[in-house]
Amino acid sequence: MTEKSFQDLPSGDSHLREERISGEDIYGGIFLKMKRDKIALPNGEEAVREYLTHPGAVAIVAILDDGRVLLERQYRYPIAKACIEIPAGKLEIGEDHLLCAKRELEEETGYTAKKWSYIRRIHPVISYSTELIDIYLAEDLVPGKSHLDDEEFLDVFAAPLEQLIGWVEDGEITDVKTTISAYWLDRYRRGLVKPTPIE
Repeated sequence: MTEKSFQDLPSGDSHLREERISGEDIYGGIFLKMKRDKIALPNGEEAVREYLTHPGAVAIVAILDDGRVLLERQYRYPIAKACIEIPAGKLEIGEDHLLCAKRELEEETGYTAKKWSYIRRIHPVISYSTELIDIYLAEDLVPGKSHLDDEEFLDVFAAPLEQLIGWVEDGEITDVKTTISAYWLDRYRRGLVKPTPIE
């Protein structure tokens, strides 16, 4: 059997769409809320979907003048591991995404940037969360003093792109925002993609 190509698929998404019938809140935490919805499937049958609502987040690909990428190493309790990541943080309610990126970069690393560009939006866990992450490129960095939250502990360091890609390829880095950003940055350096300048 030969698989269809994308062009052979039906146009639109009405044959795939699920519609909410009713719902309830299961749990409300500090910033995550769990919901359970009864939904109608495309064939008319009913099913249940459980998911987390998330305020959204930003992530920053910060490039030093020598081309190295600014990174963090932080312990992530849910997976019981210290992870290598790009700087990131969640949005406050109603917060401008770029202002959040600037705040998080300075708070976590001490750096500010003279040049900002927008890379892309990702949805890291589409099967059970509303979370989105807007990724920004920060260049022309100026060092300063970090201002970590009381409950925040992390190491800040820099590594060349080749090392970053190596960590992704050998499984040392499993964080999705960092993996996607490493892929994007490699293509950017080869002139295959461009960010959207902001200022």
